[in-house]
Order: sequence, then C-alpha cells, then structure tokens
Amino acid sequence: MAERSLRGMSIGAKSLESDQNVDFAAREEVAYICPNGHRIILPFAEGAEIPNEWECHCGSVARLEGEEDKANEITKPTRTHWDMLLERRSEEELAELLEKRLQMHRDGWIPDYE
Repeated sequence: MAERSLRGMSIGAKSLESDQNVDFAAREEVAYICPNGHRIILPFAEGAEIPNEWECHCGSVARLEGEEDKANEITKPTRTHWDMLLERRSEEELAELLEKRLQMHRDGWIPDYE
C-alpha cells in the first residue's frame, strides 16, 4: 500500500518558478552613515527618489554618505510655540494672564460658547 501512496509537497514550501528569462529592475546601491559610525548600504531602483536620511538599526538618524558637510552647516533653529508666544507677550504679561484664568477657574466661571 505504501508504494502506491502519492507524494507531494506542502503548499508554499517551494516555488516551481525559475529565474530564467527574468529581467530584474535596474538598481543602485546607496550608502548611509550614522553618527555612531554604522554604515548602511541599501538598494534603490534607478530613478527612485533617494531620501537624505535613513533610520539606523541603532535608532539614530543616518545621513547619505558624502553629505556630512551639509549636516554640519549651521541651520536656523525651529521656532517653538513658546518662542512665538514670547514674540507677542512678555513673561510678566503671561504670568498675569495665567493668574487671571486660574482665579476664574477657582470662582467657578463657565464660558458661554453659544
């Protein structure tokens, strides 16, 4: 009975396709270097938009190899909400407004939004 049993293969175990007559897309390898010295080489399709930064496996941000000079340029710092607030009011004015709002809250003032 055993000699008459069918033998097969499990589904998804092996592909029955071959790589013959298959043309892969043209690729280029791009290298990134993180501040910790790790070098990452990634394949990208030719003509694809290549990002300037890539997250390294250590968690830091890696930059394109050869872009170190641009990374060291002095850039204008991002304005935070606090910076923009200080452009409109002084810290003394903000302290007065805060105290006024806290007092309104303590008094049980409820705003009328209708």
